[in-house]
Amino acid sequence: MDMLKKVLVTLALFVAAAAGTAAAQDVRIGYVNFDRILRDSAPAQAAGQKLEAEFSKRKRDLEELGARLKAQFDKLEKDSAVLSEADRNRRQRELSEQERDFQRRRREYEEDLNQRRNEELAAVLERANRAMRQIAEQEKYDLIVQDAVFNSPRIDITEKVLRALSTAR
Repeated sequence: MDMLKKVLVTLALFVAAAAGTAAAQDVRIGYVNFDRILRDSAPAQAAGQKLEAEFSKRKRDLEELGARLKAQFDKLEKDSAVLSEADRNRRQRELSEQERDFQRRRREYEEDLNQRRNEELAAVLERANRAMRQIAEQEKYDLIVQDAVFNSPRIDITEKVLRALSTAR
């Protein structure tokens, strides 16, 4: 009787495994390389250009201010031997105040840029997710993964998503 139980359990496991394999063949899985979507998609490139246009003047102004400040520090260092102690201290205080203002403006710029970059990234992600859902529905995908340790090129649908993003408005 014990032997019969083992044979029946083994047979049941074999049938279950075969049924699982047959069911797995009907599952459609797609993989999307999200780094490529964020780098190569039309919406991501448009967002990058938009941010560049929006922040280029502030960036250029900060670079110019930083260069002027450095030149003033260099001039103070060069002139410090011929300046009176009172003049040297006054100029150091002025330059330190300008340096603090410059650092504050640079932090504000970076915070504003990061906030806008995150807003643009969220919009790109939303459009990409819509495109992936549309592809999944049209082509009957059961699962689309964005992060994987390994993926076969056979299931990579990144190009389809990139095409969908370039044609969608």
